[in-house]
Amino acid sequence: MKTRLADCRGGDACHIPLSNLDVSEAKRFQDDSIWDCFERLRMEDPVHYCQNSAYGPYWSLTKYRDIVAVETNHKTFPSEQGVTIVDVPDKHWTPSFIKMGPPKHGEQRNTVSPIVAPENLMKLEDLIRRRIRTILDGLPRNDDFNWVDMVSIELTTQMLATLFDFPFEDRRLLTYWSDAAVGHEIDSWDKRSTILSECLEYFTRLWNERINAEPRVDLISMMAHSPATRHMEPSEFLGNLILLIVGGNDTTRNSITGGVLFMNQYPSELRKLRDNPNLVSSAVSEIIRYQTPIAHMRRNAAADVIVGGKQIRKGDKVVMWYISGNRDEEVIGNANSFVIDRRNVRQHLSFGFGIHRCVGRHLAELQLKVLWEELLNARLEVKVVGEPERIASNFVHGYSVLPVQIAA
Repeated sequence: MKTRLADCRGGDACHIPLSNLDVSEAKRFQDDSIWDCFERLRMEDPVHYCQNSAYGPYWSLTKYRDIVAVETNHKTFPSEQGVTIVDVPDKHWTPSFIKMGPPKHGEQRNTVSPIVAPENLMKLEDLIRRRIRTILDGLPRNDDFNWVDMVSIELTTQMLATLFDFPFEDRRLLTYWSDAAVGHEIDSWDKRSTILSECLEYFTRLWNERINAEPRVDLISMMAHSPATRHMEPSEFLGNLILLIVGGNDTTRNSITGGVLFMNQYPSELRKLRDNPNLVSSAVSEIIRYQTPIAHMRRNAAADVIVGGKQIRKGDKVVMWYISGNRDEEVIGNANSFVIDRRNVRQHLSFGFGIHRCVGRHLAELQLKVLWEELLNARLEVKVVGEPERIASNFVHGYSVLPVQIAA
């Protein structure tokens, strides 16, 4: 099938030979030009092989149903070789439960999952609401500021500090380590490892304190006292720390930013929400779909297999582009528009599927829900006053700057 130029909206994805189209180029995510590329692949080659990229050869899955089929088949598509398109050098490899299969995966995941169980989320909700009110009350009025730093990062970092029972005055270290872990502004593996070794050293001190104390409801204490995790090697401890820090940071922080941007881009949806605040939960799901804060997950085929009519060989790298599947019109109607009251609004890929579905998804939704409830209650109008600055990453789909202003 030939590409319809109208669908490409003039982007260079129309003119690149299909065999040369590489959707892993980080600059396309940073300048927000990736959409035409994914649209073309969904139309012409939903299971696409890229021979030459900065990350070696890989398959791209860009349709919703293909992604779900692979994600829910963990035996044929295990995660043990990594979950990002990047091949991590052996000396920098850190195991974690997202890179494990059963039974060890389930044992370690079940160690930390009680912290986001419904009864604990009920306890956290009042804390989240108080913190959001304090943050919103302290924002400048009639003056430009960066929403990413003053709201998105601050709220999520405060919550991470609570989950780890991490010294509150040092909480911005969690953001620093999260950014280093996913490669923000880090130009070498050695530099990344140096930064993350500081993370391991800091958390090892906390571990030693917790393991010699009575068990508590924080992530370090949970891991220190669980038979499934208390004997981890340092590299595995670091790997799980990275997983929990990044998982608790990037999804929520970038959806907090994306939501404000989208409500400015689609003012009719903001009016709809103000007229009917009962739509908050639905709006949160749509924000998370439309943002897709984790752009992809990666697997490697454990056997020869057919996906979407294509032969994938044992060992091949397979990249599931959540960010594309969430715009698949065959499953999500009017997918390129932001619609807070759409039917089946929770039907999105942003949290994944199967055994590796995001363990903290309900906490992420809760933070966004409370934030929008408080924005509506306070009648705050957050106006975007400049272009967002996006990060150069094909994994974390996020922002470094969103200039906004709140009227007094």
